[in-house]
Amino acid sequence: MRTDDDEVDLAYYFVDDQAAAASPDRLAFLLYDTWPLPTGTAEPGAVFSHGVPVRTVRLAPPGPESVFSVRLCWGSPDTHRNLDLAGAIAFPGLALPDLAASLRAVDDPGACRWPHDARLLRALVAPAEDDAGVALERYVRLPGYDPSPASIDTMPTHHVIHQEMLRLLAPESSAGSLIRLDPHIAQVSRHIDDFFGFDQWFLFDTRWAAAHPDLARSLLRYAAHWDPFHDIASKMG
Repeated sequence: MRTDDDEVDLAYYFVDDQAAAASPDRLAFLLYDTWPLPTGTAEPGAVFSHGVPVRTVRLAPPGPESVFSVRLCWGSPDTHRNLDLAGAIAFPGLALPDLAASLRAVDDPGACRWPHDARLLRALVAPAEDDAGVALERYVRLPGYDPSPASIDTMPTHHVIHQEMLRLLAPESSAGSLIRLDPHIAQVSRHIDDFFGFDQWFLFDTRWAAAHPDLARSLLRYAAHWDPFHDIASKMG
């Protein structure tokens, strides 16, 4: 059931044991009631087929691995709603340890057409930095429910947008924020304030997804549509 409390969209789910057992690839994330998500990974060479619409940003030649970005936030800049999310972002050909260097290497003005969260993550990565988890440590220091540099839509050089990002950062993160960084999954729950609560950002790659396929698919599905049983096949981007 979906409703609107005049500030944010809300969804209520009533799920019995039979439905949960029948559709773990749709419901596992919604029913996962602890934080953080598990951190175990599959062996190198593991494969993962998500079967869910994602938006693609190509930073590397095609390869067997991918990194996925899911940001669950209030007033998503791509849709201006918190339940009508535009879908996860996939970076094919990369593992999570490769993502930061690949993002900061891009100075193509055409990247202004990237999804907002890919541009935001690029702005959070520091020059010469190779760990996307450190970028999420900066993310938890951003204030407000729509934390973006003013020039993010014009896609300036990496140095310029990162300097603008640094000027937005609070001295430290909110005491309520949570972060867990592992080689193949980075996850953060950013405390906005006592009214809006938290938003979340997950970065994970094929090795994590292959070890937790139901969690990964259901998280990717939730990023594409709030209703886990909605037909999202036509939303491919």
